[in-house]
Amino acid sequence: MAQESIPNHGVLIADPSANMVSLIGGMLRGIGRRDYREANDAQSAMDELANRQFDVLVIDDGLDGLDGVELVRQLRASVDSPNRYVPVVMISAAPDARRIAEARDAGVTEFLRKPFAAAHLQSRLVSIAANPRGFVEAATYKGPDRRRKTVAIGDQDRRDEAPLILVPKAS
Repeated sequence: MAQESIPNHGVLIADPSANMVSLIGGMLRGIGRRDYREANDAQSAMDELANRQFDVLVIDDGLDGLDGVELVRQLRASVDSPNRYVPVVMISAAPDARRIAEARDAGVTEFLRKPFAAAHLQSRLVSIAANPRGFVEAATYKGPDRRRKTVAIGDQDRRDEAPLILVPKAS
């Protein structure tokens, strides 16, 4: 498996279960990530996100206080946040297609279904590092570019709507 680059700002793990946070922390240590912080509810996660820049946010969709999807939506809309552009890996025990679509539309970068192995988490982190996505700001969406591949389109297929603004990822 491809190696991930050395992190500069660490990982924030936000999950209501202290056991799950510990398990994910162990997975991160096992793949060489030593710098991570923990949050067990939405308020703690928002406090961490406001005070320190992170490389990645790993968040459960069922946080206490504010669900993970809404937290990500608020994070992406917050122009003052140092983590507005941070890649987000959302985890969930029983996601359905509607919930995954909601997460994607809120600005989640990757999705993992519980239970998962360290290799699954590592593959998402490697994908994020190897294929960074531009940030899109549109009237109804703020978040990473949702397209996974580039497709050439002809002039006749191009939309006449207002253009999307792609903002380079802040480092």
